Amino acid sequence: MRGWALPLTLAAVFAQVQTGREAPAPARRVAHVLVALADNRYQGIVPVPAAIGNGDDPVRNLYWGAGYGLRTFLQKSADWELVGRCRPGPYPVLERCVFRHRRVKVYVVADAYRGPEIKRAGADFFAFAAGRAPEDVPAGDAGLVRAGGASDLVAYVGHDGLMDFRLDHYESWADNKHRDAMAIACASKVYFAEALRWTGARPLLWTTGLMAPEAYVIEAALQGWAGNETGDQIRRRAAQAYDHYQHCGALAALHLFATGW
Repeated sequence: MRGWALPLTLAAVFAQVQTGREAPAPARRVAHVLVALADNRYQGIVPVPAAIGNGDDPVRNLYWGAGYGLRTFLQKSADWELVGRCRPGPYPVLERCVFRHRRVKVYVVADAYRGPEIKRAGADFFAFAAGRAPEDVPAGDAGLVRAGGASDLVAYVGHDGLMDFRLDHYESWADNKHRDAMAIACASKVYFAEALRWTGARPLLWTTGLMAPEAYVIEAALQGWAGNETGDQIRRRAAQAYDHYQHCGALAALHLFATGW
C-alpha cells in the first residue's frame, strides 16, 4: 500500500511470521565529514576576527567550535548525540568527534583539519570519495564504524582551497561502490568537478557560488541523507537552512546549491 508502512517493530514481527526468520536489522550507514578549519593566515578567505580565524584552535574556530561550527551545531541539535568524547585524530586532524542520529542508524565521523593543512583536507576528501584509506573509528557502544574510504557519504566543509592551489594528483576509483559526496565550499561544483569525476562518487550536494560554509547547511543535508531523501530534496533542505540563517531569499538560496552532475 503506497504511503503507508508498518512501524519498525511491527514490520519486523510481520517479516518473521511470513518467512519464519528474524528480519535483518536496518543497515548502519556512516558519513565522514572533513572540516578545514578557517585560517586567516594560510587560506585565501575574507579575514574573520582573529579568535575564530586561527586554524590551530578548533575550540573557537569559525567552522568547528564557534556557534555555527560543526561540532557545536551538532552537539546542540536535538537529532544528533555525541558518542563518547571528542579526541585528536590522525595528523593533521586536531579533533575528531563521532555523532549518532537519535532515530536512525546513521553515524557521522567529523574531523577538524588544521587550517594550514587545507590541501591535505582536500586530498583526503577525494581519496575517501574514491574508496581509498578506509579506517575503523571507535563509536562507543556501537563498536567500530567504517569511515574514510569505507564511508557511505564523504563531505568537505570549509574554504574552497582549489581556488588557491591544485591537487598534486587525482584519486582514481578504487572499488565498485558509488559513494555520495557533498562539498560545502564556495563554487564547489566548478572547482571540485574534475577531480570528483575520477573518484566514482556521486555529487549529492555542492554549490554554484560564493557562500558561508557554516554548519546549518551540512546539518540539514545530513538530515535529508539520513532519511534517504533524493538529491533534490536534500538540495532544498540545504537552501532552506541557508536562507533561514543568511536571509538571502529562498530563490537565491536554491540557486546556490546543486545536486548531480
